[in-house]
Amino acid sequence: MTLITDVTSRNAQTDAPLITPLVERWSPRAYDPTAEVSTDVLRTILEAARWAPSANNTQPWRFIVARRGTDAFATAHDAMAGFNKAWADSAAVLIVNVAEIIDPEGKARPWARYDLGQAVAHLTVQAQHEGLHTHQLGGFDAARLHTAFGLDASLEVVSMTAIGVLGDVDTLPDALREREVAPRLRKPLGELVLAGE
Repeated sequence: MTLITDVTSRNAQTDAPLITPLVERWSPRAYDPTAEVSTDVLRTILEAARWAPSANNTQPWRFIVARRGTDAFATAHDAMAGFNKAWADSAAVLIVNVAEIIDPEGKARPWARYDLGQAVAHLTVQAQHEGLHTHQLGGFDAARLHTAFGLDASLEVVSMTAIGVLGDVDTLPDALREREVAPRLRKPLGELVLAGE
C-alpha cells in the first residue's frame, strides 16, 4: 500500500507567506474508502460556504450533499465521466454545487456562478483546515444531475466537490497515479497580474 505519508511534499512552494490551509491544499484522487466525515465537521464545512461573499448578498449557492453509501451519492457518481468514476467512489462525500441563476422574480443573476465559486472556495479551505482534502470536478453530465435531483429551471449544476481522507495511491489507474504524485506547478505571479504591481 502506498499512502502519501509525507504530505508536506505536496505543500505549495509559495513566493509569499500564506495561511496553512492554502499551503497544504491540493486535489488528491486517492481517498480512503472507509473514512467518514462526521456530521459536525460537514456542517462546519458548509457553514464556511454559507458565509462567503456574494453580489448584493443574494447567496445564490445551493448544495446537494451526498454521503458515500447513499442513493444520492450513487446518483452523483453515476453522472460522472469515466475518468472521475475511476476514483471518486472512494470519497466520503460528494457535493453537487448548484447556482441559483434566476431570482424568485424571474430576473437573471449574472454573478451567481462566480458567487458559488467563492462559496466552494470557502468550503474547500475549511475542509482543509479540518484535516480533509477536496477535489473539484467538472467531468459529469449536468443535465442528468439536474433531472435526477428534480431541480427547477432557476438552478444550474455548475461543479462537484469530492471530500475525504487521503487513501492508497496504488488503488488508482496508472495514468491517475502518475498525476497524483507529480510535482505541483503554478504559473509565476508575473504572468497572472496583467496590470499594476
